[in-house]
Amino acid sequence: MMKKITTLLFVSSLLLFLSGCVQDICNQTVTYTVLEPVYISFEEMRKSIGSEAPRDLKHPGKIYYWNNYIFISEFNEGIHVINNLNPDAPQNIAFIKVLGIRDLAVKGNIIYADAYMDLLSIDISDPMQAQFVSRVQDVFPYDNWQNGAPLDPTLGVVKEWVAKEVTENVDCSSSLATRNEFVLFSSTTSGLVSPTVDFNASSGSTTGVESFANAPEGVGGSMARFAITGSRLYVVTDQDLVSFNIDDLTNPVLANRTNVGFGIETIFPYKENLFIGSQTGMFIYDLVNPDNPSFVSEFQHMRNCDPVAIEGNTAYVTLRSGNGCPGTANQLHVIDITDLANPSRLAIYNMTNPAGLGIRNGTLFICDGNDGLKVFDAEDPMRISFNQLAHYGDIHAMDVIPLENILLMIGEDGLYQYDYSDLNNIRQISSILVVK
Repeated sequence: MMKKITTLLFVSSLLLFLSGCVQDICNQTVTYTVLEPVYISFEEMRKSIGSEAPRDLKHPGKIYYWNNYIFISEFNEGIHVINNLNPDAPQNIAFIKVLGIRDLAVKGNIIYADAYMDLLSIDISDPMQAQFVSRVQDVFPYDNWQNGAPLDPTLGVVKEWVAKEVTENVDCSSSLATRNEFVLFSSTTSGLVSPTVDFNASSGSTTGVESFANAPEGVGGSMARFAITGSRLYVVTDQDLVSFNIDDLTNPVLANRTNVGFGIETIFPYKENLFIGSQTGMFIYDLVNPDNPSFVSEFQHMRNCDPVAIEGNTAYVTLRSGNGCPGTANQLHVIDITDLANPSRLAIYNMTNPAGLGIRNGTLFICDGNDGLKVFDAEDPMRISFNQLAHYGDIHAMDVIPLENILLMIGEDGLYQYDYSDLNNIRQISSILVVK
C-alpha cells in the first residue's frame, strides 16, 4: 500500500512540474527586415551590355581617366561617361550598362571591365555609343556566399538585394525578439566559379579600334583592382594576380594566374613593378616577365585595408578601419623602397579614416573618409603632418587621381575637381553630385 501512495505522489508532482513549464513558455510576434537576392540568368547577364542615356550618380565606385574623359563605375550597374574637356564644366554624357561591374581600365579606345566572373572588352571610339567587342568567361571568382546566406549558382547571378519585411512568432529568448532592423552580415569570398555557359558572347562589332600594343592607356586611382602597363592588363582578385595579354586590344588572352595571398585589395603599377595592397601588407612584384610577374618582397603591417601610391623611391600606404576592414589603425605609412627587396618604414602619421591617395610632384593628396580631402607637401617624408596645404572637411572623400594641375576626387557625395596649379590657393572648380 505504501508503494502505491509513493508512486501517486511522484506522478502528481511530475504533472505539476510540467504544468508549470507550460505556463512559462513565452512567444512574441516580431517584425524585421531581411535582404533577399534577385537572380538573373547567366544568359541575361551576358546580354546586358550597351550604351544608354546618362544616369545620375547614385553609388559611385572606381574612377578612371582617359583622353579627356572620366569613367566612374556605378556599383553593379555600369559606367558613367563624363566629358572632361573643360574641367570647369564636366558633362555627364552617357552610361554604359555593365551588370556586375566593380572596376575598369582603358587602353586604345577599349574599356576592360569585370562583369561578375567575366572580363569584357568594350569599344569606346565613340564614348556616347559604346559597343561590346569580346568577353573572356569565368576568369574571376564569384562570391557564392553573400549577406550571411549561401547563393544558388544554378539560378545565375545576383543582380540586387531587395529588402523584405518579415513577421513571425518567435520565442521570447530569441535575439530577433529584441530588435526590429535589417538582418545583415558581412559577405565572404568564395573561390567557386559559376558554370561555363556559351551564349556566343564573343560576337561583337569593332569600330575604329586601335589594335596595337603601344596605344595610350589611361590612369586609375589608388583603390583600383585593374592596371595596365605596356601590353598587359593586370587584375587582382581577393587572392590572385591575374595577367592578360592585350597585344590584340580587342581579344585579351589569359596569360597567367599568380596566388598572392589573401585579402588582396589594390594594385598600383610604377615603372617596371607592381605594388599590391592587401589587408596584411604591401607586395612588390617585378615585370621582367610581363606574363608571369615575380615576387620581390613584402612589407608587412597590422591587418587593415591599404591602398598604395608611389613616387620616386617612396611608397605611401593608408590603413583604415571599419566598413569591413579588419584592425583599428587609421594611419598613413611612408615607406622607403630604394631597395625593393628590403622596403623599410620611414614614418607613421595618424589619420581619421583614410582611403585612397595620390602623389604628384611631391604633393600628396589623401582621402580621409568623412574628414574630407587633405593635401600635404610631402617633399620631406619626415614632416608631412607639419606641411598640410589644404583641408576640405565638409565632404566624404574616397579616391583621387592627380593630373597635371587638376585633381579628380570621387566620394560618396560625387565627383569633385580641384585646380592645384597654385598650391597656396587650391580651389574647387566643379562637381557632379550624387542624387539619392
